[in-house]
Amino acid sequence: MSTKVTKELVNPRSIVVVGASNDVTKPGGAILRNIIEGGFKGQLYVVNPKESEIQGIKCFNNIKDVPQVDLAVLAIAAKFSEETIKVLTQEKETKAFIIISAGFGEESQEGKELEQRIVKLIEDNNGCLIGPNCTGIFTPHHHAIFSKPFPESSSRGVDFITGSGATGCFIMDIGIQQGLHFNHCWGVGNSAQLGIEDILQYHDEAFDPKTSSKVILIYAENIKDPQKILKHATSLIKKGCRIAAVKSGGSEAGSRAASSHTGALASPDVAVDALFRKAGIVRCNGREELITIGAIFTYPEFEGKNIAIITHAGGPAVMLTDALSKGGMEVPHIEGPNADKLLTKLFAGSAVGNPIDFLATGTPEQLGDIIDACNNDFDNIDAMCIIFGTPGLAPIYEAYNVISEKLKTSKKPIFPIMPSTLVAGDEVKDFVSKGNNYFPEETVFGTALAKIKSTPKPIGEANDLVQIDVKKVRQIIDASKDGYMDTKIMFELLDAAGICHSNEISSDKVEDSIAFAKKYGYPLVMKVVGPVHKSDVGGVVLNVKDEETIRREFDRLMKIKGTYAVQTLQMLFGTEIYIGAMKTELFGHQVLCGIGGIFIEVLKDVQSNLAPIGIAEAKNMIKSLRSYKIIEGVRGQEPVNEDLYAEQIARVSALVQAAPEIAEMDLNPLLGSAKAVVAVDARIRIEK
Repeated sequence: MSTKVTKELVNPRSIVVVGASNDVTKPGGAILRNIIEGGFKGQLYVVNPKESEIQGIKCFNNIKDVPQVDLAVLAIAAKFSEETIKVLTQEKETKAFIIISAGFGEESQEGKELEQRIVKLIEDNNGCLIGPNCTGIFTPHHHAIFSKPFPESSSRGVDFITGSGATGCFIMDIGIQQGLHFNHCWGVGNSAQLGIEDILQYHDEAFDPKTSSKVILIYAENIKDPQKILKHATSLIKKGCRIAAVKSGGSEAGSRAASSHTGALASPDVAVDALFRKAGIVRCNGREELITIGAIFTYPEFEGKNIAIITHAGGPAVMLTDALSKGGMEVPHIEGPNADKLLTKLFAGSAVGNPIDFLATGTPEQLGDIIDACNNDFDNIDAMCIIFGTPGLAPIYEAYNVISEKLKTSKKPIFPIMPSTLVAGDEVKDFVSKGNNYFPEETVFGTALAKIKSTPKPIGEANDLVQIDVKKVRQIIDASKDGYMDTKIMFELLDAAGICHSNEISSDKVEDSIAFAKKYGYPLVMKVVGPVHKSDVGGVVLNVKDEETIRREFDRLMKIKGTYAVQTLQMLFGTEIYIGAMKTELFGHQVLCGIGGIFIEVLKDVQSNLAPIGIAEAKNMIKSLRSYKIIEGVRGQEPVNEDLYAEQIARVSALVQAAPEIAEMDLNPLLGSAKAVVAVDARIRIEK
C-alpha cells in the first residue's frame, strides 16, 4: 500500500474536477479557475450532472464517462465521494486525489469510517490522498487549490505545508505582501492519508539541489509521527534546506497529574520543542514570525552575530538593537579611521558608531556609501539591517532602488526593514516587483533573526553515545514490578548505567543508619522514603554530625505520614543540578536537565531533548540553560564539571533507551563540582 506522494499528484498529465462550477465563489468553481489561470498544460476535465460547459470546458454529467485521468479533485458532498472514488480507482486508473469537501472525520464517527473506506480504496490502487476538508495544493505544474491569494509558483519560492487551509491563506497573504515567493503549497486538511510528515518525506526524497526550494515553512496543529519529521527534516537541512514551523495547541494541560518534577515539566509542548531543536527546525510563535523567518531564510546565511544597523530614524534603530541584544546578537561599536572617513561623507550630526544614523535628511547616495563601507571597511560587521521609511514628504523610490541594487552585489547580507507600508506603499510595491522581499517591523525581525541564530544545526545520528551494561539493566528491569523502584534495586540500576550516586542505606531500623555513619563518617543527610516531595513534609535533615541527632531525627522522620523507611547518605557539596526523563507515547523518552533542588519547579529553567542523546547534544543542552552562568561558576563559586554533567545526561538517555519501561525518572539533586557530578536523590517509576 502506498503512503507516499505519487507523481500523478505533483505533476499529473490530466486532472478532473468533480463538482466543478461556473460560480467561482464556490470551491468547485474557484479551484477550476485557479487550475486554468495557473496555466496547467495537461488535459483538464470537469464533471457536473447539471451543466454542459463550465468555464469554457466541455462538462461530463457522469464520472463514468470521463477518460482515464491521473488526478481527481473532489468538490462534492461527502456522501457522494465513496462511489465516485470507486469508479476512479477501479475504472479510470486514477492515482492521486484531493478531496476539498468537509463532512468526514472532523464531524462524526460516521464520517471517520467513510474516510477510512476511501483511504482503503485509494491505497488498494497504490494511490495517494490529500484531505479531505482541505483547500488543495499547488505545485510548479498545477494549481489545484481554491483559495486566494493565488501566488505564481516560483522555483525561488518557499515550500509551504499547512494543516489548516484558512491559516495557510492568512500566512500566504502576509508573505506575498512582503515579497515572499512560493514554490509548493500543501493544504493537508484532515490528513486521512498524507500528512505533514509525508509531505516532508516527499520533499526530502525528491530534493534536487539545482531546482528544489531551500526553504520549507510548516503550520502544524497535530504531529502524528515525530520520528519521520526528525529523519526527513534532518536530512533536508543537511542538504542545504532551512525549515521553520509553527506548532499550535501547546498550552493544553498534561493528560494526567504528574508524580515527579519531570512529570510536571515534560509536557507534550516541551517534547515538540525538543523534537524541533533536535531536527534543526526553527520553532515560531505565530504567522508573522513564521513569514519573517521564512523571508530571512531566503537571504544568504552568514557566520557570526555582528550586525550593523543603518537608519535615518533613531527610535526604530534603538528598538532593533534591544531585540538583537536580547537574543544574543551583537551590534558592535564602529570606530577608527574608516569610520571617520565615512562620517565625512554624511551630513553634520550623523553618527557612525552603530547604529549608523544618517538623519532624516540623508540621501540615497549616502545610503550607498554606508553600505559600501560596511561591506569593505568594517571587518567586525557580518550583516546589515537597513531601516528606511518616510513621513510622506517626498517619494523614496531612489533610496529603495539603491537597496535593490546593493542586494544583488553585496558581499554581506542586507536585510531591508521598510516600516512605511501605507505612506510609501507604492515605493514598497515597486521594490517587491523587482523580486525583493522586505520586513515591515524591526523588533519582529530582530527577534526572528536571533531565534534562527540560536537554533542549533541537527547533529543527526549521534556517534558519541555512551555504552552501559545493557544486560544488567535488562535483568533488573525484567525482575521489577510496576511502580516506584525500591531504593536498593534502583541504585543497582544506576550502577549498571554508570550513573554516579552517593553511598546510602534505606532502612526502618535506626541501628542501620548508625552503622552506616560508622562506616562512611559524618556529616550525613537523612531523608524519608515514601513521600514524593520530601522537603514539603519536613522529610529532609542536612548536616547530621553525631549519633544523638541520628536517633532523634530517625524517630521523627518515621512518624511522617507515608514514610516506611529512612534513607541515610553521605552529605556532599556542590551546585544542585538536575537530570530527569519521561516517556511519552508519541515522542518516546524526553531527557531534561537544569538547575536542581527545590527551585526546579519555581525557576523551570530546563532544557529537553529526545533520546538517544550523545555527549555533544548533552553539552548543547547545558549551554542553552538560562542559568548556564551558575554552571560556569559565578562570584567565586566552584563551577560544575560540564564534561561529567554531559556524560551523566547521556547515560540517562542510554538507560531509558535500554529500559523503555522507565516511565519517569528524577535525579534531583545531583551535586556538581569541578571534580564530580553525583546524584544524591533519585526516583524511578516503572510502567510495563
